[in-house]
Amino acid sequence: MPWVRLHGVKDYLDMVEILKDYPLIHQTFNLVPSLLEQIEDYTNHTVKDKFLELSFKPSEELTAQDKEFILQYFFSIDKEKVISIFPRYYELYLKKEARLDFSTQDYLDLQVWFNLSWIDPSFRQNTAELKDLVNKARFFTEEEKQVVLKNQEKILEEIIPTYKKFMESSQIELTFSPYYHPILPLLYNTNTAKEANPKTILPKLKFAYPKDCEAQITDALNFFSSRFGIKPYGMWPSEESVSEHILPFIIQAGINWIVSDEAILFKSLKIKKRDTALLYQPYLLKRKDGDLNIIFRDRNLSDLISFVYHSLKTETAVADLMSHLENIARTFNKEQDFLVTIAMDGENAWEYYTNDGCDFLNLFYQRLSDSKICKTVTISEYLKLHPAKHQIKRLSAGSWIFAEFSKWINNPYKNKAWEYLAQGRQELEEASNNNQQNDKLNLAWKQIYICEGSDWFWWYGEDHNEFDKLFRMHLSNFYTIIGKDIPNYLKKPL
Repeated sequence: MPWVRLHGVKDYLDMVEILKDYPLIHQTFNLVPSLLEQIEDYTNHTVKDKFLELSFKPSEELTAQDKEFILQYFFSIDKEKVISIFPRYYELYLKKEARLDFSTQDYLDLQVWFNLSWIDPSFRQNTAELKDLVNKARFFTEEEKQVVLKNQEKILEEIIPTYKKFMESSQIELTFSPYYHPILPLLYNTNTAKEANPKTILPKLKFAYPKDCEAQITDALNFFSSRFGIKPYGMWPSEESVSEHILPFIIQAGINWIVSDEAILFKSLKIKKRDTALLYQPYLLKRKDGDLNIIFRDRNLSDLISFVYHSLKTETAVADLMSHLENIARTFNKEQDFLVTIAMDGENAWEYYTNDGCDFLNLFYQRLSDSKICKTVTISEYLKLHPAKHQIKRLSAGSWIFAEFSKWINNPYKNKAWEYLAQGRQELEEASNNNQQNDKLNLAWKQIYICEGSDWFWWYGEDHNEFDKLFRMHLSNFYTIIGKDIPNYLKKPL
């Protein structure tokens, strides 16, 4: 799939580069190791996605099957905020909708516009050769298409070094998630889902491999340290999913703080009514393995940015957000600092914003920089000055979605995927017991860890056939690696 590459050129680099104009803005960025690994695969030329292969292919060599794929997928970006602002791209869209025949030049222009439109507006504006192509708009050449694809590669190459540079300047803090973004409480034991929601229907075959929690955290830490030269203080548990059972693995790894959703806080404190006085502070999880800080995001403010403000004018949206922060400040003791945490998905919101969110972020950062009542801090900066004063005796199990896990379990298709994974994981246990560790077995472990990632289960039951295909492919690869026949049930869609 193309999404690592496309979000890489649209979101990951400019999200941190914009801060060079706002030195007073300190932010925390979470980077998932499996994402960084895939970015490196692109920059090392060890992988291509089908979208990229068909982008490189000369338009005059496209087969009928290639053309069908391009027409189906090369308009995969927001129509109103992106496609419609480029007359030629929109013209091609309308031509496709009318089922009119495309010429060879039409296909070439579409190859260029799909890849050009995904590049962040700031790069299109500030890179002369890209700006020229936007202005040219049509009748592109194969050489000009290569210019777009080469610029994509340059952007991808800059992502990791740029985050490292901003981290070393202390303007940002970098945190990590478990390596392949698994739901740790469900890796520990799928029965944990019932702790969060007693009505959960569980898979017929239990998945319970606590040591996989440890491996996903340890491997992530090692990867992070090798790229950034330091051990991170904080961890974003995948999908802000937590439970009491996974805390020992986090504490033993030397992590200082984690983040979760406000619903987990109120559930842990057994409070039914939202109380921001309790929300706007860090908490201490004092356990026999050691101490761990935890902060909880303000879901309302986070969701306004993620899901609401894209539909408002920039001035209106920023004014609304600043008014919320000012109201919070007026509500609390002016002599005392308190922590308001906005924590959100770093990529998916922006394509629904005008100018990919650049206008919103620039104005918001300027207003924050000018504010007399708000100061942006990284989490570690705050904890250093304001250690947690209150403890949580027992952390409730759950995620950012309704403080439970039904997005990844509790559905016939999701549960069946867990059962397939549990069968494979049992096979791996037996193979590991019978063999010395070797490269082939290491590869088998990697395949299982990949299959433990959250997104396979997220999409099951929601008609995303490509995820079903990829999940079964990885699990099939696992059986091939350990020298076993691929089970028949993996040969047909789940």
